[in-house]
This record gives sequence, C-alpha cells and structure tokens, in this order.
Amino acid sequence: MIPYSTQDIADADVKAVERAVRHPYLTQGPAIERFEKQLAEAAGTKYAVAVSSGTAALHAAYAATGIGKGDEVIVPAMTFAATANAVLYLGAVPVFADVDPATGLIDVADAERKITKKTKLLVSVDYSGRPAPYRALRALAKKYKLAYVSDGAHSLGATYYGQPVGGQADMTTFSFHPVKSIATGEGGAIATNDRALYEFLLMFRTHGITKDPKKLTRDEGPWYQEMHALGFNYRMTDIQAALGESQMKRLSAFIKKRRALAARYPKLLAKIPGIVLPPPERTNETSAWHLYPIQVDPKKRRAIFEAFRAAGIGVQVHYLPVYRHPYYESIGYKKGLCLNAESFYAREISIPIYPRLSKRDQDAVAHTLKNIFTDHA
Repeated sequence: MIPYSTQDIADADVKAVERAVRHPYLTQGPAIERFEKQLAEAAGTKYAVAVSSGTAALHAAYAATGIGKGDEVIVPAMTFAATANAVLYLGAVPVFADVDPATGLIDVADAERKITKKTKLLVSVDYSGRPAPYRALRALAKKYKLAYVSDGAHSLGATYYGQPVGGQADMTTFSFHPVKSIATGEGGAIATNDRALYEFLLMFRTHGITKDPKKLTRDEGPWYQEMHALGFNYRMTDIQAALGESQMKRLSAFIKKRRALAARYPKLLAKIPGIVLPPPERTNETSAWHLYPIQVDPKKRRAIFEAFRAAGIGVQVHYLPVYRHPYYESIGYKKGLCLNAESFYAREISIPIYPRLSKRDQDAVAHTLKNIFTDHA
C-alpha cells in the first residue's frame, strides 16, 4: 500500500527517543525548552509553546484571546473539525466563511461579510500547506479590531513574502501528528511574538497554575504555586519533544522533498483530462505541501476513490465542511452556508505526497490515475 502520507523516522530519531526515556525527566524537563527554541526559530517568532496536540494548541490560542460565551469567531469551512471545535470549548460561536474554489483557503471577502458586532476573533487555515492570504487577513483583523489566529497545522516550513509561516498572525498553531511536516506522535505548538500571550499559554497548558514569583499574590515558601486561570493539562512530554528536536533537524529536507514531488505531479498528470490540479505556488509564497489535493467530477469521485484503494494507493478526502458534520447540524448549522466549500469537498481527493514517496511510487500513482480515468471516462 502506498499511503497518502506517513511519517519519516530515522535511526537518529529512535536514538533521541531512547536518550529521553533514560533521562531523569520524562516530562516537564529540558527537552521541551530546547524543542520550543527550535520551533520559534523555524516560525520566525520570539516564542513557541509546545503542547500535547494541535487541538490543544488551538484551544490554548483561542483562550489566550479572551473569547467566551456568545462571542463570534470567523472560521473557514474547509478545515478539520478541531479548528471550529475549540471555539465551542470556550462557549463561543463558530461563523463559517467560504473558501477560494481553487485553493481551499479562506475567502477574505466572505469572511468580512460575516463579521458582526459580536465577532471577536478571526481564524485562517493554511489548507494543504499553502499560506493563507495573510496580508489581507491581517488588514481585516486590524480594521475590525479582531484578534487573529492562524491554524498552521499544515504549513510548518512554508514561507510567505520571504518569511517563515508563524509570525503573520497574533498566534499560529502547529500540529505534529505523524502526517504533518514533522512528527512527535501527537503534539502541537503555538508560535507568537507577544510576551503576554506567551506567558498566558505557558500557564494555560499547566492547569492555569504559575510558580512565577512576579505573579504570585503571596509568598508561602519555595514550594508555593497558584492557579490563576482555568487551564488544562496540555503538557508535551520530553519523549515527544526529543523526537521533535531530532525531526526539526530535517524539516528543511522534508519540505524540499515535498516541494519536489509537488513540482513533478503536473508533468506526470498533464495529459489526463477531467482532473483539476492545485494551483502552483505564487512568487511570494512557498507551500509546505502537506497535501496534494486534486479535483474530479463529483459524480465519479467515489468510484475513483475506491479504484485507487483497490489498486493499493491510500488516497484520502480533506475535508467535509465542518458545519456538515452531524453534531454541527444538531446545533443548528445547515447545508448551503458555504457553497464553494461544499463544491470543493465534493470534488477533492488527496493523492500521495510525503518525504519518503519515491519517484517510482509517484509514477505508479500517476499511472494508476491514468488507468482509472480511462476506465471511468
């Protein structure tokens, strides 16, 4: 089976994890801070806070903006459910914005149309690893005095106007799930340039508890700590951080391989009628190419998908628009909110792209696709 994506674990990664397991600290130890320093450098930010998952990163970032019951949050419809779920965790209301039908990225004009007096936060998603239109989104957030969080789960290693993805929003969240740019098993992080947000995030990931003498209301001894916020146990372990440290040394190589594969697909798929390839990178950006999403005839999508699987190629679909999940429908969201997102979902298939994908296997993917389209013409 050729998967649509998978992790790349080297001997150096295994050795790093072994060292961590034998270290006195399995959690809350020095590997966390070292990993965070690497992440901040890669994201082009002053700070990074490592947490237990990409979802935890979203929850922490949203909490840091102060959103609460009744506040509205603009979220693109084309994303994994967690991007919106974390809004609900805080009692706020997701308001779904439509997407660009070519890229799956948030439609800035539609996002602006959906801003109301209750809107407090703007969220964008770097769908497939392609940077969102950050300049326009930053201007939109400033115009309406909104906090701005970027869900960069797909885009660690991407660039925007020559800068690493990470510092364009007030906070950018990352995921280290095995199919992402780097893998820590599970894990995530928040990058920011804001010291106050950084300090809140550190506290939020540890039950809302602080030991910082400058923040304590009284001094009862060197053991003393206080809970200042309703936080969560979102700590990353040193075992995960050690794997992350080791993986970060190959981040540039991983992204280079993904970009090379993405550049090769148009040549391999050029003569296949009936498919739409993702747009090429613009001159002011580089994608991390987390996904390679093609679009096909929605009437044939299921047959094409099943034919791929039958041929031993593990394609996937990303994503059902969040509000079309039964849970969201049960709380009042209805079909038709974001027509571009619904059309994109109906047509999308993610074909394999990951650092370990060989040219031979990529050729096999292209050959299989040609055969499938011949059979389903």
